[in-house]
Amino acid sequence: MGRAFNNRKESMAKTAATKTKIYSKYGRSIYVCAKQGGTDPNGNTTLRSLIDRAKKDQVPTHVIEKALDKASGAGGEDFLPAVYEGIAPGGALVLISALTDNPNRTFGEIRGVFSRCKAKLGSQGSVSHMFDHRAMFVFAGDDDEPVLEALMEADVDVSDVEADEGMVTVLVPPTEFFKAKTALQEMNPDIDFEVEEITYLPHVDHELAGDDAEQFERFVGMMNDLEDVQDVYHNGKFA
Repeated sequence: MGRAFNNRKESMAKTAATKTKIYSKYGRSIYVCAKQGGTDPNGNTTLRSLIDRAKKDQVPTHVIEKALDKASGAGGEDFLPAVYEGIAPGGALVLISALTDNPNRTFGEIRGVFSRCKAKLGSQGSVSHMFDHRAMFVFAGDDDEPVLEALMEADVDVSDVEADEGMVTVLVPPTEFFKAKTALQEMNPDIDFEVEEITYLPHVDHELAGDDAEQFERFVGMMNDLEDVQDVYHNGKFA
């Protein structure tokens, strides 16, 4: 039983660590959002959407409430958003989104991962022009025409609407996130979003295989292990 038990224990520990990391990222994001726009989700639509996503990812209520309580107090940490960009192992383009209360520390940690993985950290704008910053919604559906009509009637600035393989994808500018979500929910009160997020979408994919794919996965894993890193966006596609 020893080996099986140890393997299961290691798997559980890894799962617990992953959950803790997710909770920590959501807690920090909710704190920053509430600190900037207020702790009332009814008056802070960005916060409301963030809490909805946290609940969908099964973040415990006490984690959310703790972040809101922390944001409602005077003082506290002053986290700032930052985006770092560069070329990962195998040539894939990457954008690393972070929330930091110490930019020098965060930059040093991210630069260290690039260095250890023999990747190239770029200057601002060196990679980001190859991505579109978009709010994205994905939900079940076969017809994009009524979706587009609902969005247009709500005066949403639509970037793209596409129906493919039983799913509809809607892309809008990040500033239109809540407006688009409201229009979609009014169109269908029972709508269940498979994806509802603000993301970076690459203009072109970059295929990765063999050692390049392994080194790239290691690079992304190391980035995600950094406390200040929130998301890693890339154009890598595994062959």
